[in-house]
Amino acid sequence: MAAMVVLKILNMLPMTYYAIIGVLLFLFCGIILASQFFSKKNAIAGKILSVIITLLLILGCYFGIKGILALDKVTGGDYKLDKVVVAVMADDKAEKLKDAKDYTFGVQYKMKGEQIEETVDAMNKELGTDVKTVEYNSLAEQAQALHDGEVDAIVYNEGYTGILEEAFEGYSDNTKVIYSHDIKSEVKNESKDVNVNDCFSVYISGIDVYGAIETNSRSDVNIIAEVNPTTHQILLVTTPRDYYVEIPGISGGQKDKLTHAGIYGVDASMSTLEQLYDTNLDFYARVNFTSLIDIVDALGGVDVDSEYAFTTSNDSGLVMNVVQGTNHFNGKQALAFSRERQNVPGGDNQRGKDQQAVLTAMIKKMVSPAILTGANGIITSVSGNVDTNMSMEQIQKLIKTQLADAPKWSIKSMAAEGTGDNQMCYSYSGKALYVMQPNQESVDAIKAAIDALEAGKTLDDVVTTE
Repeated sequence: MAAMVVLKILNMLPMTYYAIIGVLLFLFCGIILASQFFSKKNAIAGKILSVIITLLLILGCYFGIKGILALDKVTGGDYKLDKVVVAVMADDKAEKLKDAKDYTFGVQYKMKGEQIEETVDAMNKELGTDVKTVEYNSLAEQAQALHDGEVDAIVYNEGYTGILEEAFEGYSDNTKVIYSHDIKSEVKNESKDVNVNDCFSVYISGIDVYGAIETNSRSDVNIIAEVNPTTHQILLVTTPRDYYVEIPGISGGQKDKLTHAGIYGVDASMSTLEQLYDTNLDFYARVNFTSLIDIVDALGGVDVDSEYAFTTSNDSGLVMNVVQGTNHFNGKQALAFSRERQNVPGGDNQRGKDQQAVLTAMIKKMVSPAILTGANGIITSVSGNVDTNMSMEQIQKLIKTQLADAPKWSIKSMAAEGTGDNQMCYSYSGKALYVMQPNQESVDAIKAAIDALEAGKTLDDVVTTE
């Protein structure tokens, strides 16, 4: 009885599955009771069978409850987290904020200035005195002042660290963080009423953060999954991280890299892509490298089609040989494949296509019978490494529909294209950074494909699940 209750709360099985499980449990109970009226040998066997079934049901309840708690932790994301830090030079004697009580701190209030002010107030309270600050006009001036010794420390949003590494070679190696202050803010969730049995879209943001998955950070992977459950079609659209675009409501008309939009929150990244493709994005799913490894391993590995044969570089995290055609990858191998950009033609452009290939392989495995054995493992393993605004009820509905109908899906992949350039970016005014100027033809082709999928038209050049 308890097992049925847990399954009902988990709410991922169609009614026919509950009926089958109920009948099986009834039969097992009947067999056990009947065995007690025959020989002692059968009675003993019945008791042993009863103990085994009881243990299996207890184990099932445990994993079911664990899955419910993990799913609750992953879903319903409604806030984002900013981490403001204090950094000093790596050879500085200060290890904690109290060691820097008499230091001069460089600050700038143009980029997320209200957060800098809040952090300085928090520092003053912790130290019991007002710290000395020197204001600069930009992040670049602030970092240069630290390097030149004009100030002893600087206060900035940790999300900008990647930009500083682009502008100052070896920035992270030459500095260290001695204090951090977390600032939580609400993300308006307008997707609660979205019916996942109708067309919907998911923005998949791949980030490399340590600590809370909700932390605002550059988004190195930007994939849109447009889903039509009626025609069983999925359109995967990847946009290069360096795409030179406006960040609506943030950059004031000035352009920036798409990856930098993530610094201002997942909602800023979604708004940027919505404007680029003239579409509406319903859901987001933020994942980091750890979650990719765990999901692939929970699925028992994936079969990924590679356009090229190559050997991954040290920067990918794992050196391995990739063959042209189908490769079976475990989690770490799938991550290395999807991170590689140095040894593949087209660099970042091909990396985006390879990330789509991994995602396609994962979708194919998830809509196969493997989901029956891997669902609980996937849910529990990604807890803390995935953040989404999709509700538990919406995810349950998706899984239940897939198990009930088991339809074949057609998956089409498209990638926005562009040309390399160097331009000034809103998030960093120190010098021109490498960007990718959008190819409008490729953007228009993606827009047309999104419209076609939503209209129920059949897409061409697809991969079909078994």
